[in-house]
Amino acid sequence: DGEVALDIEIVGAVAPGARIAVYFAPNSDQGFIDAITTAAHDTTNAPSVISISWGQAESGWSGQSMQQMDQAFQAALLMGVTVFAASGDNGSGDAVSDGLAHVDFPASSPHAVGCGGTTLSETGGAITSEVVWNAGGGATGGGISDVFDVPNYQSGAGVPPSANPGGRAGRGVPDIAGDADPATGYQIVLGGQTQAFGGTSAVAPLWAGLLAKINGELGHSAGFIHPALYAQPTALHDITSGTNGAYIAGPGWDPCTGLGSPDGALVRTAIGSQAPPAPSAPN
Repeated sequence: DGEVALDIEIVGAVAPGARIAVYFAPNSDQGFIDAITTAAHDTTNAPSVISISWGQAESGWSGQSMQQMDQAFQAALLMGVTVFAASGDNGSGDAVSDGLAHVDFPASSPHAVGCGGTTLSETGGAITSEVVWNAGGGATGGGISDVFDVPNYQSGAGVPPSANPGGRAGRGVPDIAGDADPATGYQIVLGGQTQAFGGTSAVAPLWAGLLAKINGELGHSAGFIHPALYAQPTALHDITSGTNGAYIAGPGWDPCTGLGSPDGALVRTAIGSQAPPAPSAPN
């Protein structure tokens, strides 16, 4: 209930007036796939953005399920629908106890926007510090996919090899980030009580609400936003301090917070500079 309330209340706070549709399905691989497919093809609500706060390490999914989910995301992009997915709250190990680094799926899909987490401090509405979230019993997920290859839009981002033996080259997670530390996070109302919540589960709806606002201003759905963000990384606050376990933040893209957290006005300019999505497959 807390996770669902978090998603709805953050989207509602960031994009007041937006139509919010919530999709419920059985907690299974097929239920997950059906929820995404239903949302992407919902002609009644016609979402331009989908926010996903659920997931698990790639090793917890079957290859077939990941392929089907990735295909569902590709289909969504063809209709101009952008999918944001949380990168996980258990650091580079992603709650797998084998001592290796793992990334969270569906955030590792090259057709989803993976959302990492920061700890953000502010005074008077101005950011005073923003570092990788790794405190209070949680840490942002992130790393190198064991399943998906480096996508075209990350080819110049300096994605490092995996920290695991063999140093596989793969899709880097996350793409972007936002405040995820419960200590610096979000006040929500659940069961009539106000409480603080956080996690990368909060970052996906945060960015989804921002893009919904941008789509409304542009007058069309932005769809495949990865190329615009990677081409204009200065639209984001670069997070250069902290670690999620196996990976360390540094200048530019990194496997902790990706390109960084949003400057809303600059992100709007970056996304607005790309042409409206054409009916063709993304790179």
